[in-house]
Amino acid sequence: MQGTVTVIKLVAVFAAATMLGRWFQDEIKMSAIRKEPWHKPCLSLPGLIILAVMFLLPLLLWIIKSSG
Repeated sequence: MQGTVTVIKLVAVFAAATMLGRWFQDEIKMSAIRKEPWHKPCLSLPGLIILAVMFLLPLLLWIIKSSG
């Protein structure tokens, strides 16, 4: 039973990452069509979410490991 819950959690995280990645890729395509600067998609909502996760996840993991 616990293995099934783990698989469901993994599938949920994978689905969320896929949706965020596709959303960011759409922002990149639209930016290229509009001939905007290369950094413009990084300042969109999906870009900022990705940047926040990229910088905060290692910090959170470090805090969790050092406290336990």
